[in-house]
Amino acid sequence: MKLHSVLESTAAAIASRSAKSRAAYLARLARMRDAGTGRGKIGCANLAHGVAACPADDKAALVAGDAPNIAIVTAYNDMLSAHQPFETYPQAIKAAVRAAGGVAQVAGGVPAMCDGVTQGRKGMEMSLFSRDTIAMSTAIALSHDIFDAVLCLGVCDKIVPGMVMGALSYGHLPAIFVPAGPMTSGLGNSEKSKIRQLHAEGKVDRAALLAAESAAYHGPGTCTFYGTANSNQLLMEAMGLHIAGAAFPNPDTPMRAAFTDAAAHRAVELARAKAKGTGEMLDERAWVNAIVALLATGGSTNHTIHLIAMARLAGIELNWDDFDALSRVVPLLARIYPNGNADVNRFAAAGGTAFLLRELIDGGLLFADVTTAMGEGLGAYAREPWLDNGRLAWRDPPRDSADRDVLRGISEPFDAQGGIRILAGNLGRAVTKISAVAADRRRIEAPAKVFADQAELLAAFGAGQLTGDFVAVVRFQGPRANGMPELHKLIPPLGVLQDRGQRVALVTDGRMSGASGKVLAAIHLSPEGAAGGPIARLRDGDMIRIDAEAGTLEILADISAREPTIFDPVRDADGWGRELFASFRAVAGTSEEGASVIGAQP
Repeated sequence: MKLHSVLESTAAAIASRSAKSRAAYLARLARMRDAGTGRGKIGCANLAHGVAACPADDKAALVAGDAPNIAIVTAYNDMLSAHQPFETYPQAIKAAVRAAGGVAQVAGGVPAMCDGVTQGRKGMEMSLFSRDTIAMSTAIALSHDIFDAVLCLGVCDKIVPGMVMGALSYGHLPAIFVPAGPMTSGLGNSEKSKIRQLHAEGKVDRAALLAAESAAYHGPGTCTFYGTANSNQLLMEAMGLHIAGAAFPNPDTPMRAAFTDAAAHRAVELARAKAKGTGEMLDERAWVNAIVALLATGGSTNHTIHLIAMARLAGIELNWDDFDALSRVVPLLARIYPNGNADVNRFAAAGGTAFLLRELIDGGLLFADVTTAMGEGLGAYAREPWLDNGRLAWRDPPRDSADRDVLRGISEPFDAQGGIRILAGNLGRAVTKISAVAADRRRIEAPAKVFADQAELLAAFGAGQLTGDFVAVVRFQGPRANGMPELHKLIPPLGVLQDRGQRVALVTDGRMSGASGKVLAAIHLSPEGAAGGPIARLRDGDMIRIDAEAGTLEILADISAREPTIFDPVRDADGWGRELFASFRAVAGTSEEGASVIGAQP
């Protein structure tokens, strides 16, 4: 089918505004590619250091220079359920790479923190900046310049975006992303949310809440709701950075092992063929494909930050207007929690990424003629994987969804438009995720209740002070204030008030992420309060209007002459390691610039 005109015009606009930075980036990659792998050029002592610990056969192959050397960059730790399965991957990959005629080395590790563990804690204030730290760590792992291709082992929220950014700094090398898969289904998401709200109301105790959470998060693998981690995996498929279909098979299964083996073999093939590097592969069409896939599934709002930061490392300048333009023509084809009751395992069983991408391609809503890690266009990812006598194979997905409550075809979407909208007005620009918000809750005009952090709002809720209709304003939560933590603790109390019949909404310069739910929320507000944004001038009682359908965010008064509340930089800067990131907070870009300390490369 012919490409949708908005897809073409958006890609053309991105290419035009990115022409200078993209050309500079590609020129840099050409210089790096021309310099070649350093094994044949570095001194003997340097090479001896690089292969000293290798088994004899691997050492001989690397010294001779005839074997591709595959870098493994891993986010393994055994505290994170999503990354615990990676413990055994390096040995499996090394064996598969040897069988394919190459050598694999663990080039380095990257930090991997869990937003689920740090929610509401001080550690969450380092979460966003961990992405740029991971990018730098990935680049350091590759800095030895003795590699021909890269396998990135990562899954969760900041880890995959950071690894993509780091891989793009060595974008002349082909890279494949190797996930571990979601945990098997536990307690249903709707039941879990119900118990969270009951606990917020004081109707169930901590023991009941912990039992519910433990039944939901119960084993190895990614959390099964459709937050940032699982949005990452879908995007890696849509961008052609996985072995096709690798996103959602569960850990410790024959299918998962087959994907890891296939990634190892494919990395050797790409290295031998001197294939396009990841940075060369990911042109403006690939980034448009990523946005489309995000919108069609109601994915994480975090990617309105991450995709921008990632793309800039490839010389591609995305902005929120690109998301908004595409959201108005991309239909919502999936309902996965928090946009529905199903988890990602049920999504996969209904047809998963193969069905989704096939429908979007057939509907003219994806660029199919892009370069991918599979060596084919994106159509390779519109086929479902299966094991044929133990070997990984692909076939066409069913024509019809196996569960229309979870996944639908292009002709019968859940909504004619995507799940993310951009809001703009005299309060600034913000992101809202409307796919989880009921149609009659997408507009509000109500007085502000202003808080300095989520703890203040929770205290007001506990004291019974949040009465009537209101817009909660939680400010000084942006990247330059306290590192832009996610504010998940706000959802249960605001959900309780909404269920009681109050009309409530949220405005914040902080993040809410893929777990943002049924309450209308204007998030990632830019400019942020700590940078002098209008949110710093708001006071209790100021009337605010949010209209997600119209895309507006307004204070219904002129507050420009009002003195702003001054952010206290000491309050959220000391202890728990946060002081180490003071320089990051000082230079971080805005949310719409990717909230990055790295920024576009010269």
